[in-house]
Amino acid sequence: MPDFHVLPAQRLAGAVRVVSPAPAKPVTLQSPAADVMTDLRHAHAAVIDLHMSMEVANEYMKQRGVRSLLVLNQDEILSGIITATDVLGEKPLRFIQERGVKHSEILVSDIMTPLDRLEAIPAEEVRSARVGDIVASLLDTGRQHTLVIEKNDQGNPVVCGIFSLTQIEKQLGVVIPSTEIARTFTEIEATLVARV
Repeated sequence: MPDFHVLPAQRLAGAVRVVSPAPAKPVTLQSPAADVMTDLRHAHAAVIDLHMSMEVANEYMKQRGVRSLLVLNQDEILSGIITATDVLGEKPLRFIQERGVKHSEILVSDIMTPLDRLEAIPAEEVRSARVGDIVASLLDTGRQHTLVIEKNDQGNPVVCGIFSLTQIEKQLGVVIPSTEIARTFTEIEATLVARV
């Protein structure tokens, strides 16, 4: 093979250890928002087809270790988002009662949050935002997830990131109180600061 060469290798012996990853950078409410964003430019998005069953979506979320999936149509265009709450909450029961179908017949498209009900934060806003800003935004909308969008080379919007309240809680090392418990962000911040 021209232009390629064999690299020198050495035999292993004795006590050889495996390197441990550096500890995760601590995150606070003042940290840059990008520190808690799943950046889809560097990680594959967890996606599912619009016409898959809800049960398949649930299994796929478990396998991937995620609590939401982006729902794509046959042209790989975003159609909505489905979350673990959608699958495990009241939506399937209501759908069964309204439509008279079996649990196994419920499709992703039947219980997902459709595109026209989703909001996304522009990537340029995220660049100057802090983790606390994202928490405040999620609590204000009452959602567990929010998308981040930017324009591609053709000027069309593309999803480039996702914020997950569950992921933020993991990185902060605390449970974020719901808005029913803490009505203002000042109360939420006080609770988080007391625990961190």
